[in-house]
Amino acid sequence: MKKTSSLSELGLATNVSGAIFRPLPSAVPPSPNSNSTKISVIGAGNVGMAIAQTILTQDLVGELALVDAMPDKLRGEMLDLQHAAAFLPRTRITASTDYSITAGSDLCVVTAGARQIAGESRLDLVQRNLALFREIVPPLAEHSPQCIILVVSNPVDVLTYIAWKLSGFPSNRVIGSGTNLDSSRFRFLLAEHLEVNAQDVQVKLFQSSSPILFLIF
Repeated sequence: MKKTSSLSELGLATNVSGAIFRPLPSAVPPSPNSNSTKISVIGAGNVGMAIAQTILTQDLVGELALVDAMPDKLRGEMLDLQHAAAFLPRTRITASTDYSITAGSDLCVVTAGARQIAGESRLDLVQRNLALFREIVPPLAEHSPQCIILVVSNPVDVLTYIAWKLSGFPSNRVIGSGTNLDSSRFRFLLAEHLEVNAQDVQVKLFQSSSPILFLIF
């Protein structure tokens, strides 16, 4: 007996194809993301990628650009984000070692920085990060002259000042993450000690001869 080896020999190819790929009359073509906001993240380390993932899941931008000096690591991180695109809001994700990819950014988040060596103070770390910022900040200012620069790298206050000087931007467009992380750690420790949720702890400092802490639950 002769065996049939394909659907076409059974005369079913057209029917099956039509059933699978039949257009839906009421379907609306997908629209592109109307969000024109662009954010660039400089540094694809743990902090940079955590920020990038948060930006994507919160649907904050239409385009996200990643920059890092290590092309292999950068490509891997970019692919991870792109492969998760089916589960994320519509966002164009790009990556490059070239700062021109950041052109037209509304916000540039700088997380890149030299890793702190054991026994090294954060002030000693400034000298190494200063050289790095001289390579990062001027290109960002050149390609996105209207952007806001947010510095997360440590020591954050000193590097924010350096970024301000290197960029030539007004002071209100170069900001640092400040003591947000320290405040978050403090709230966690208080919550752990008091056996409550950290989100229920608020710390307020009032100017006086001696600071007073108010805990609000």
